[in-house]
Amino acid sequence: MKSGLVVLIGRSNVGKSTLLNTLVGTKIAATSFRAQLTRHIIHGVMNTPEGQAVFVDTPGMFKHKKSQLTGKLTEKVKNSLSDIDLLIYIVDPSRDIGVEERSVYGMIRHLSMPKILVLNKSDLAPNVRKYGELYSAWEKDFDAVLSVSALKASHITPLKEKVMEFLPEGEALYPEDQLTNIDNYFWVAEIIREKAFSVFDKEVPYSLTVDVESIEEKPNIFVISANILTNEDRYKRIIIGKGGNKLKEIGQMARKELEQALNKKVFLELEVEVDKHWVERI
Repeated sequence: MKSGLVVLIGRSNVGKSTLLNTLVGTKIAATSFRAQLTRHIIHGVMNTPEGQAVFVDTPGMFKHKKSQLTGKLTEKVKNSLSDIDLLIYIVDPSRDIGVEERSVYGMIRHLSMPKILVLNKSDLAPNVRKYGELYSAWEKDFDAVLSVSALKASHITPLKEKVMEFLPEGEALYPEDQLTNIDNYFWVAEIIREKAFSVFDKEVPYSLTVDVESIEEKPNIFVISANILTNEDRYKRIIIGKGGNKLKEIGQMARKELEQALNKKVFLELEVEVDKHWVERI
């Protein structure tokens, strides 16, 4: 059989986490239209008759934001490029090639492992994907070039086939029934954080994280206690909202998705706390 590590890399907001979820067949990575939602190295496991591919979802490269968080995420991306068997560089042909794309390209172009260039968002109209032809100059540095829609799960089968073609012979890295390296606490935190990202604009989402304190399964309900951590009092007030309306909105959306995934009622206790050092623990 074949097996190996496949790193997904690209600028922020090109659809890496959506593609990971689509390839694995279930939602294991939080997705949002906000940049830099992914902050941790998440593994997603795809099993096929030919073998097993372990996809590594990396934080997006985001050069315009200079912060402690951005620096830590960029370092994680660079560290993820060691000891891998295949690299997939995901780009968005609806955006012009910018400093982020060139930075990633410069980082990976001379790496010796097989590389696939994936042009995502093929579901968009051709006039929207007008920058796709600009990547033709880079194609010589890749072993394959494919166009897909991660959101619509379109043209995913050819990508899966290419992945298995390039992987080396080897034993499975994960048991067949295990789809990710993250535990339930991390998974719940990612869902809550995704909903917070969808509620707030501008800098607020980048000032927060989520810490799940407890998950208790009872006969007819899951009882979950979690804290949204932010680094400033002013953000705490914004996250809570007038009369607690914003926090309630986040909680309702998170609870709805959790109940659908767990097929059981969920009681979600959600609070907001100030923690000036949460970024240091990433």
